[in-house]
Amino acid sequence: MIDRRTLGKAVGLGTGAAALSLTGARAADAAPGTADAAPVPAAHTTFPTLKQVEAGVLDTGYAEAGPAHGPAVVCLHGWPYDIHSYVDVAPLLAERGYRVIVPYLRGHGTTRFRSSRTVRNAQQSAVALDIVALMDALEIPEAVLAGFDWGARTADVIAALWPRRVSALVSTGGYLVTNVEAQKSPIAPAGEHNWWYQYYFATERGRLAMEDPALRDDLCRLVWQLVSPHWKFDEATFQRTARAFENPDYAAIVIHNYRWRLGLADGERRYDRYEKELATRPTIHVPTITLSPELDPFTAPGDGTRDRFTGPYEHRVVEGVGHNLPQEAPAAFARAVLDAARL
Repeated sequence: MIDRRTLGKAVGLGTGAAALSLTGARAADAAPGTADAAPVPAAHTTFPTLKQVEAGVLDTGYAEAGPAHGPAVVCLHGWPYDIHSYVDVAPLLAERGYRVIVPYLRGHGTTRFRSSRTVRNAQQSAVALDIVALMDALEIPEAVLAGFDWGARTADVIAALWPRRVSALVSTGGYLVTNVEAQKSPIAPAGEHNWWYQYYFATERGRLAMEDPALRDDLCRLVWQLVSPHWKFDEATFQRTARAFENPDYAAIVIHNYRWRLGLADGERRYDRYEKELATRPTIHVPTITLSPELDPFTAPGDGTRDRFTGPYEHRVVEGVGHNLPQEAPAAFARAVLDAARL
């Protein structure tokens, strides 16, 4: 999920069953800061192409759509989600000529650590370097990076530290770079309440729950319901994603991520230089569109992180949807990617 500090701060496209419209999703042209993005029915259930590639410390699983030599878009999922958050976004972008890459993050789906000796570390710079390594392995010098939740944070980190790899950015929730020291300070009780699972994961009881398949799935399903209150997903949709939670490193990665954010788990020394730079809240210069889902409990009203973006920039509020924006409103998300690439 997104950084709790952020909360504390106050197409005519497709054919056949895939005929999702991007037309209405660009209402921001008429009214800056808003976007008409009514949820659309899910049109796809699977990705036609799933691949594996050795990239850095990982053997990364990823979906790919679109022409192999098209401009690249890398779509990044969050927790507790997987690549299927983009199952309807990817075809929209592919039909516009983009090469769309949707990787499983470390600890998810078919992505595996190449060595049993590698620390199961989920601090933000480690996850970001996974994506840089994936781009290297796929010979992608630069791409539009687009994400939500962990994926938005990962995209923000890459844009801040390695801007030459990012042609444009779409970040749901705005600037989500984690400052561990700031995380140690409490926020308003209503905000803390939304982060109940983060504190659960700080306990041994929470870790054991994430290692129990039944409790894990029940917890993740509950999070889906709470953070996307108007999303009427069915059990088949949840189970399709829940298969990604069966990764042998899933519990370790999830628990480490949330404990690290609170300063309760160490990172690795080899990432210290990146975390020190990120602690200064570096600005992002690449063309950016930030998205705020109207019903997301983690998104503060307004555009509270505007000062962190110094290049071409737009902010859009996506009405009627919750936290899992690309899956709830794929047309609005795809439109943001297309528009960010033209800023």
